[in-house]
Amino acid sequence: MTSPLLRPRSLLMCALVSSTGLFAGSTPHGTHSAYGPAVGDFAHHGDVGAPAIRGNTTYDAMTQSYHMSGSGTNLWGGEDEFQFAWNHLEGDFILRARVKFLGEGVDPHRKLGWMVRSDLDTGSTYADGTVHGDGLTSLQYRAAKNGETDQIILENELDGTYPDVIQLERWGDKFIFSAARYGEPFKSVELAEIDVPNVVYAGLFLCSHNAEVTEQAIFTDVRIIKPAASDFRPYRDYIGSTLEILDVFSGELTAIHSSAESFEAPNWTTDGQKLIVNVSGNGPAKGVLRTFDLATRRIETLDTGPQINNNNDHVLTFDGSMLAISNHVGEARTSTVFTLPSTGSSEPEQITDPAWGHSFLHGWSPDNKWIVYTANRKDQWDIYKVNVDTKKEVQVTNNTDLDDGPEFSPDGEWIYFNSTRTGLMQIFRMKPDGSGQEQVFADGMQNWFPHISPDGKWMTIISYDADVVEARDHPYYKHVYLRLMPTDGSAAPKIIAYVYGGQGTINVPSWSPDGRKIAFVSNSDIK
Repeated sequence: MTSPLLRPRSLLMCALVSSTGLFAGSTPHGTHSAYGPAVGDFAHHGDVGAPAIRGNTTYDAMTQSYHMSGSGTNLWGGEDEFQFAWNHLEGDFILRARVKFLGEGVDPHRKLGWMVRSDLDTGSTYADGTVHGDGLTSLQYRAAKNGETDQIILENELDGTYPDVIQLERWGDKFIFSAARYGEPFKSVELAEIDVPNVVYAGLFLCSHNAEVTEQAIFTDVRIIKPAASDFRPYRDYIGSTLEILDVFSGELTAIHSSAESFEAPNWTTDGQKLIVNVSGNGPAKGVLRTFDLATRRIETLDTGPQINNNNDHVLTFDGSMLAISNHVGEARTSTVFTLPSTGSSEPEQITDPAWGHSFLHGWSPDNKWIVYTANRKDQWDIYKVNVDTKKEVQVTNNTDLDDGPEFSPDGEWIYFNSTRTGLMQIFRMKPDGSGQEQVFADGMQNWFPHISPDGKWMTIISYDADVVEARDHPYYKHVYLRLMPTDGSAAPKIIAYVYGGQGTINVPSWSPDGRKIAFVSNSDIK
């Protein structure tokens, strides 16, 4: 049956105050009396001020991109002129996009970015995250109505290029602006306090910095995110989810569906036709697995019989014939491994014994004979494997630190995993019998869940900021990077996605069968 898990896409409007409230009867105070209708997921667009040449914003639903043209003398001093596509936003939020100027441009100070304003008056108080045509990148702000504009410059090598991934966050009275060239980590600056109302005008902007010129820009991967409340209770409170597909080599990102119901951990069926996710959150469907048909967008419940307390560990065999799941069993809710045909079954077969302790599934061997998982035994977390036929468990690592996330390489020669044995959570590999344990690479981030491409050449990982997240933790609702690197560690990881997520984002193997794409989940407080 069709499920409400994922509804038709409206990724940005989910973060907005209802238009029947704030937008109804609202008359902006800018020079132009009329503003354009909704464009994409923005409720309005138009020029702020009175540029001599009018701008415009259009949306391409196929590429999920915004094309903006804009003129205007400046965004500085006491008056502004620019093209703006905006929504009303309330409270805290995160704004992110990839940006690109079109053409060489006329004035080096043409600028684009994210803007947060008190109103649409030309002299409104505001904060913005701005990229200039010459590469200058800064958090600009006007602290007083009709006052002068100031800026906090984000250090950037002015070599004729500019950051193309930008993010502007509001947390109370504080704004944080981050920018990077795609593939590199963010650099950030912070504005401690500025007086803007709780409900603001927020959106994308473009200014030519020349009254006689129209500039053009493209905005892709546009995300408006409402983060979890500061007092949310992990594993008790949940926010909404968005299912996304990323081409790891081109960087093309597509958001497929979003839902107020929380879901996690997509993995790809080997025929390339469906994704499997588990429902999290606190609703009646928590613990149910669902399939998402990529062609028809149809969502169906996957039959797992009485085992409907699944966590986000569900893994297909390499040939796609079988599915293993981790299901909470009994009053103690002990995570226990079961197997069933990938098409579903009313009678999954129990593989591990809850009397042994928690067993959190992560991978199959290529020959379908072994399942590998992290387990709590003898008061420590180690990696184990179990023979599917004999149900005999074998300990693979013996380490007082946390070993987690084991996954076989497609040739069966290695088990990749993550471990805190060096102090940070880092990526290791070993032979299937536990011998030859070696660190694949080392850096200063907390790195989790290595997933190996079908050809065995590449690995994706999810990485947390070590200053924010402890080594043994992989929490919900944090800024994380998805990164790509060779499985042999011959090159450093490259960032392929900037995500608000964490737990549930990419816990299970999620490569497409052609080894080109991955599926993952991001989060926003969708109402």
